[in-house]
Amino acid sequence: MTYASIMVGVDDGLHASARVRLAADVAQRFGARLLGAAACLPDYPQSYGETAAPMGLVIEEIRQAALDKLAGAERAFRAASSLADRTVWRSDLAGPVPFLARQSRAADLVVLGRYADDEGVSPGMTVGVGDALMGLGRPVLVVPAGTGHLDAARVVIGWKNTLQTRRAISDAMPFLRRAEAVQVFSVADPADRSDVEDVVGYLALHDVSASAHVAAPSGWSVADDLQRAARHFRADLIVAGGYGYGRLREWFFGGVTRDLLERTPVCCLMSH
Repeated sequence: MTYASIMVGVDDGLHASARVRLAADVAQRFGARLLGAAACLPDYPQSYGETAAPMGLVIEEIRQAALDKLAGAERAFRAASSLADRTVWRSDLAGPVPFLARQSRAADLVVLGRYADDEGVSPGMTVGVGDALMGLGRPVLVVPAGTGHLDAARVVIGWKNTLQTRRAISDAMPFLRRAEAVQVFSVADPADRSDVEDVVGYLALHDVSASAHVAAPSGWSVADDLQRAARHFRADLIVAGGYGYGRLREWFFGGVTRDLLERTPVCCLMSH
């Protein structure tokens, strides 16, 4: 397995160009096509009332402003994606997450910004990365603000024996095979290493050289322990499962997932 098509979410924020550069670099490394995608949902008034005629002009102004934002996002994408050999641009006046979900049919990996890194992003272009993770059906590479390059030479896998983590490992295999060092990290009883050792053995069957690290609970959150392990291992990529459940059109995330989406210090590949 490799990545043949990588999609990057583009907006009008301050960190979009760095994110596109990172995605273009990854696409070039894997010989993949880079698909830039942006959507803007115009903030139309809910009711025209008695001023239907002049309101029609206002509606057109709002629509044109949204189109201008998409044009700006495309310019940013074109300028920052020069490393990629093949690029495609897609945009629409629509909700960003539903639009990305439709376009993800043509992508193996989706690159998005971290939560709370939407500095300068217009409200109609904001992508809820958690909503995207739950709804796209594709692995999501979450990129911290200002990060424009990903070596992925040293990778930490946050292991928990769940379908989400197992899927994340499969989805990350192109990165894992190219990595110089991979660590399978788990917070558990250090005396019981059978689980992670089994994963290390599985990775070896895929030509991935990995080591196991089992740490006793520190009293801090598992996300803190995982980020600390990544720092000590000098990793710039974390691989983890994404956990969440929906209720009344809102997603509620597990603690580790929420913490990684909001404040992962390095890129994080997550699958649901």
